[in-house]
Amino acid sequence: MKAIVNATPLIALGLLDRLPLLPQLFSEIIVPQAVYQEVVVGGTGKPGSQALLSAQWLQIITPDVAPAIDPLLLGLDTGEMAVLLLAQQFKPDWVIIDERLGRSVAFALGMPVKGTLGILLAAVYAGLLSKDAALDDLKQLVRQGIHISPRWQEWFRHEVEAV
Repeated sequence: MKAIVNATPLIALGLLDRLPLLPQLFSEIIVPQAVYQEVVVGGTGKPGSQALLSAQWLQIITPDVAPAIDPLLLGLDTGEMAVLLLAQQFKPDWVIIDERLGRSVAFALGMPVKGTLGILLAAVYAGLLSKDAALDDLKQLVRQGIHISPRWQEWFRHEVEAV
């Protein structure tokens, strides 16, 4: 399975020390050059940056095409636009993106979308993470200042308990 990943899920999984879940769940993990720059180069010393710097499983790719419209006009940042362009180019099994607008655009383009919570839930289903660990991870993300709406928190709790 192939995934294209945006910055926030990489940062969130880095905060949790759960980046190894990505190569356990996916055979191919693609990150746009712009996202890599943001998380690894711009985020030197922050959670996940060192792990990504040395990740052998990570493919760093620049999209073959430039956006037809300035991403800022759509409200997207450069990394989000690069994720969407790469998703159009590579047709991944999942586009992993947390930001609401980026997710909405991906859905509108017919792309399969997961976020950080979806990755944690997939790890529970795959037996890579216990239910308790996943619920603890949710609490830790919220404590660390990652914004997750109460609706998504409730959805996640419900889905984890249903496994």
